[in-house]
Amino acid sequence: MDPPATGVEVKPENLEEAKEGRPLFHCDLFDTEIVHKIAEALLPGLASACVDNTIGGLFKTPGSVAVDIRREMVDYLFQRSENFVAESVVLEGGPDAEVSDLPDDIILEFIDDFASSKRNFFSRVSGWLLSERREDRIDDFVQEMELNGFWLIGRRETVSQTLVKNVDVKNIYHCDKKFKSPEELADHLSNCSFRIMDCMNEGCNARFSAGQFDYHDSICPFKILPCEQKCSETIMRREMDRHCITMCSMKLTKCPFYQVGCQSVIPQSTIDQHRSEHLHSHLLYILQQIHREGSIEDLNKRVDQLEKLSSIDRLVAARDARSLAYLIKDLELKLGPLEVSKKRNDDVAVRDVNETKEEKAADSSPKKESPKSPSRKEKSPDSSPEHKRRGDSSPQRSSTSSSEREDIGNSVDEKEESSGFVHVEEKSQESAMESSILEEDESTLKKEVNAESPSKEDELI
Repeated sequence: MDPPATGVEVKPENLEEAKEGRPLFHCDLFDTEIVHKIAEALLPGLASACVDNTIGGLFKTPGSVAVDIRREMVDYLFQRSENFVAESVVLEGGPDAEVSDLPDDIILEFIDDFASSKRNFFSRVSGWLLSERREDRIDDFVQEMELNGFWLIGRRETVSQTLVKNVDVKNIYHCDKKFKSPEELADHLSNCSFRIMDCMNEGCNARFSAGQFDYHDSICPFKILPCEQKCSETIMRREMDRHCITMCSMKLTKCPFYQVGCQSVIPQSTIDQHRSEHLHSHLLYILQQIHREGSIEDLNKRVDQLEKLSSIDRLVAARDARSLAYLIKDLELKLGPLEVSKKRNDDVAVRDVNETKEEKAADSSPKKESPKSPSRKEKSPDSSPEHKRRGDSSPQRSSTSSSEREDIGNSVDEKEESSGFVHVEEKSQESAMESSILEEDESTLKKEVNAESPSKEDELI
């Protein structure tokens, strides 16, 4: 290939691109959230490496080695990220091996490996023995670097962009499109899904890629939303739960007459409407508590009388069961006692009689005897006539203790109690046998009478 006529030196790869018509202008936009996350992790990683490298040193401090270790850290990360795909293929076996799709996880692992490589013997021992003190020293050094402006966030994000581009082999977290002219690139940048956007919600300072707009919009705590319970107010997402639980007019609540029988659960803003629509049932619930002897028909008549005697607005104005009960009692002073139907009175009387009978039966029923019945009073062996005839009794009988006699009496009582049911059955069997014997005797008597009386043939003879 002949050199160009001009004296401008052109690199072979650029000349080849121009000759083949390939794009020359690249879009270098990245996922802002991933880049920022990696940039935030670089400073703690550097602080950890500096602290671990200077533990036990007499003349070294983390600040004195920070510049050199930062340079080593950047070179190490660039080298590892450029060789990441090759290392993955070698370690995981074959070109078809799956590579992780999360650049932040990959690069954070690189940072941990670098920090571990800077540990000396003293730092390893202190890591085992004084882990809390080590972590405190790392946090203090991070704050010191931030206050002194060492390695600003903008420079760290530039390093992060290069690292993401090296490990994002599937082009998921950065744009790899290329264009032939700056105009085409400019048109693309205005519509690229990786362009940086600022949240428009008041109070939110988040920055994200355009492709993450829908996700951020769904979680932004400062976004104004209509109430989830369909009230007329609009609230920030972060204050929605507190609003719905405390001050929302559509918060579900129990009816004020829940204790007397109304089981309705209604929105808080519709309580007045509920009291007006269900006034009749609320009056009936209160009357059932006051007049327990009245039937439903009697109480419904009473409700009609109360509604006629007082205005509906006055009854609806009672906000709970207690205030409505007081109002009903005042009105009943004018109406007089409740008229209870005769059938209802008869039912009540029968119920009272039955209750009285049950009480008397319970009082007259014998109390259950204790398991141990009192021992029988046994005759002493000396008082029996047989003993008197015999004269002296055996020493064993005379030495029988009173406790043994009581045990014998208790066992006899228990046997009698257990055999009570058997006696009843035996009596029934005996009565049946007696009846059968009587029938046999009657039949035998009839036969004997017939045998003794002369037949008609004998009389004729």
